[in-house]
Amino acid sequence: MRAEERQHRILVLARQQGRVEVAVTAADFGVAQETVRRDLGELERRGLVRRTHGGAYPVESAGFETDLAQRVTRHVEAKRRIAAEAVRLLGEAETVFVDEGYTPQVLAALLPGDRPLTVVTASLSTAAAVADSTNITVLLLGGRVRTRTLATVGSWACAMLAGFVIDLAFLGANGISRELGLTTPDPVVADVKAKALEVSRRRIFLGHHSKFGVSSFCRFAEVGDFEAIVTDTGLSVVEAHRYALLGPQVLRV
Repeated sequence: MRAEERQHRILVLARQQGRVEVAVTAADFGVAQETVRRDLGELERRGLVRRTHGGAYPVESAGFETDLAQRVTRHVEAKRRIAAEAVRLLGEAETVFVDEGYTPQVLAALLPGDRPLTVVTASLSTAAAVADSTNITVLLLGGRVRTRTLATVGSWACAMLAGFVIDLAFLGANGISRELGLTTPDPVVADVKAKALEVSRRRIFLGHHSKFGVSSFCRFAEVGDFEAIVTDTGLSVVEAHRYALLGPQVLRV
């Protein structure tokens, strides 16, 4: 098998499974582990995967996006810590936008139920996470439901958001970089995120460190649009400081 073909098959496996392990892949392909490491190095150089200890996971792009089922199995403990820290920034907010994605979904389930709160979301999963709370009113944005993420998109969702003034938005992204801002693969998803950003008084980004330094197809925000960034300690202190110089407080948990 030529290196190009092997690398293509490794990338397909990474996208199907959410991650590939060096040892397992080497055994499956009948090659040395060092060969797989070189393949992963080349895929990382091309911006298709991100290396981790013992393996790699795919980087989302205009042509590829992980679905919700994969997101709920990757970096779960770190995402829970991020969500718990982000909830502490709620303050006196009475209306909150909660973005699509697994980390925002975890955050929604942690919102306090002992005070009146209105949650606006495009995510069916997030709406379901808080719908049974007595003191939380859930407003689900209308529009076309994306099967990959179970979130609504389109002109209806944006038109609904345009009629709101929201105290605080908790937003995620497929990638965040100091140079290119916050990005996502799909233009209609970017439209909803941008509108939520526009109508919210406060904005907080929450995301795993693997999102940092990554860019996708559609930009919807700049780093300086946010008052805070909440991530895990996988983002180095030095890199966190560089993001903080652009305006937001950066919290590593």
